[in-house]
Amino acid sequence: MDTFIKGKQDEMLELIERLVNIDSGSYDKEGVDKVGGILAEIYQELGFIIEVIEQQDYGNHLVIKHKNAVDPKILLMAHMDTVFPKGTVATRPFRIEGTRAFGPGVVDMKSSHVELIYALMALQNAGDRSYENVKIVLNSDEEIGSPSSRSLIEQQSKGMHYALVVEPARKDGSLVSARRGGGRYTLIVKGKAAHAGIEPEKGRSAIEALAYKIIQLHGLTDHEKGISVNVGMIEGGSSVNTVSPSAIAHVDIRISEMVQAAFLEEKIKEICATSEVPGTKIIVEGEISRPPMEKTELTKELLQIIQEVGKEIGVSVSDTATGGGGDASFTAAKGVATVDGLGPVGGNAHSDSEYLEIPTLPERTLLLAKTIQALS
Repeated sequence: MDTFIKGKQDEMLELIERLVNIDSGSYDKEGVDKVGGILAEIYQELGFIIEVIEQQDYGNHLVIKHKNAVDPKILLMAHMDTVFPKGTVATRPFRIEGTRAFGPGVVDMKSSHVELIYALMALQNAGDRSYENVKIVLNSDEEIGSPSSRSLIEQQSKGMHYALVVEPARKDGSLVSARRGGGRYTLIVKGKAAHAGIEPEKGRSAIEALAYKIIQLHGLTDHEKGISVNVGMIEGGSSVNTVSPSAIAHVDIRISEMVQAAFLEEKIKEICATSEVPGTKIIVEGEISRPPMEKTELTKELLQIIQEVGKEIGVSVSDTATGGGGDASFTAAKGVATVDGLGPVGGNAHSDSEYLEIPTLPERTLLLAKTIQALS
């Protein structure tokens, strides 16, 4: 398989270029579906059956398994959307400089799609039928929290023994064994407008009321326990000389353990139940929508298998925890042994300097193919 994959590197880069040069932001349904159409065609040529899960607001999701698959036990996951708006490709299309490839979504995670396809091709070329033991879910909205695909992922994880997520590896090549969960809240404060110079006493400042809440919410942060509460955006008021009649805060929540979710939800409601500014009212909307991916015993056992595969092919496999969310959390929360970060190595995702380390593309493809083989 090693020789086969190395011989396909130029071909893999050509496919990555084709995918990167399609704008496919989470809200660009046309672009995401175009990427999905290309991938579906390739999988069909390899003998896989494609189930298209139609979506109205986002790109369609794809559920893929081989025509000879009976009861696959490995769930493979990748997302087709990026964080970049339509028009990004026109300003900075795919390019190669030295041993790195650049472009919107090049490592997060269009290279991962190519890695996955060629890992399965390598198994087929070797006459190894492990490719029949996989089910693949390609979703279209991971970058915005998987609002339309979470239930699909949870449904498809039933009966699975393993979940392998091909998000990019960390910059040092580490796999991801734990992710923080989290969610978003919005605080809407209603006050009463008044002229700040003529009759300020008649006003009830929504901004003042919100200021108290920001301090209290930030006070819930406990970095040692992996809890962070961040008011990342605020807006409010109508003019500088008016007591503000309204204010809004957008809050990001991160947790490391699922038991922290109920605690934070209760505390947030408690904080917002009353106002320090009489005559103002606070409305809270939102929830903790993504569970954390905790490093369980099942995860440790799966990691050990992957590390043993790595030793066989000369790839050092380490693991780490990350604060970012991902779809691996959904399978992990359902009790499926899950490891993330099995894609190629790169860095600076979500920025205009995002890159792929090209030499890691064939070695990570081989690692994925051999892991599928070992788990089967």
